[in-house]
Amino acid sequence: MVQPLTVGAPAASAPRAAFRVAYSGEPGAFAEDAVLDFFADPAAVPMASFRAVFEAVRDGAADAGVVPVESSLLGTIRENLDLLWAFDLPVAGEVTVPVRLALLALPGERVETIERVYSISAALAQADEFLRSRPWAVETAYNTAGAAKGIADRRERGAAAVASARVAPIYGLEVIADAIQTGDDNRTRFAVLARRGEEDRVRAEARPPAVAGAARTSLVFAVRNVPGSLYRSLGAFATRGINLWRLESRPWAERGARWEYVFWVDLDGDPAEPACAAALAALAGETELVRILGTYPRAAEE
Repeated sequence: MVQPLTVGAPAASAPRAAFRVAYSGEPGAFAEDAVLDFFADPAAVPMASFRAVFEAVRDGAADAGVVPVESSLLGTIRENLDLLWAFDLPVAGEVTVPVRLALLALPGERVETIERVYSISAALAQADEFLRSRPWAVETAYNTAGAAKGIADRRERGAAAVASARVAPIYGLEVIADAIQTGDDNRTRFAVLARRGEEDRVRAEARPPAVAGAARTSLVFAVRNVPGSLYRSLGAFATRGINLWRLESRPWAERGARWEYVFWVDLDGDPAEPACAAALAALAGETELVRILGTYPRAAEE
């Protein structure tokens, strides 16, 4: 006897796993802003250090990571250039975040009652003009939001943190001075890290405007120690009309010799394009090392 078919309800699909993005700091940090600006629906995962972000991505504890690489006011965050070199994780994207700094303290405090100010060294430098206007003791912390959290946890009177105003309600603090940064166009550029071969997966999780820009490529090269080597290396791009918008040198630590350097370059272009491919081929003929760190869409600017 043939049994009748029973049509049941469709099986429920498994819930989508959260896309974990590591950043250095506490909730409310500018790095968390970068995560939220770049990704559509991330699970932002705070880490204790920049190195911890790299390790989390490398080891699979996070699907992606975000680290600052450049300040428009202070220049390169060199620690993260060195970590990019050491970990060899590809750059899958970039995002820039406006830096607006405030002075945060426990409820009831005023600028006149503050004796000590805490923040990360970069934020203290970005607010230096304001901070020099008072005889405060200035002390460094590992993170802007972490400085605010520390004051809240300790219930520390007479203390303030330099951080984003967004941090204040997170930790029960108040803004006692706003817009204390030097200038109104200060931004920090963040690199989005992926594991090798997973760059497209990371970009698929991005907000569409974050990956709509033209191609940018980051690379490192080391020249031969002969006259004109750097000139000829840069000429590989100049003769093909390729714009290099950032160039700087860092010690070649792995080389084991003093006064030898590698050059970090950000260029406008994609190695898949003929002119860029030809430039890279010419560069390889003039150098001892060429390593491409990533090709990714340029950050959307305000």
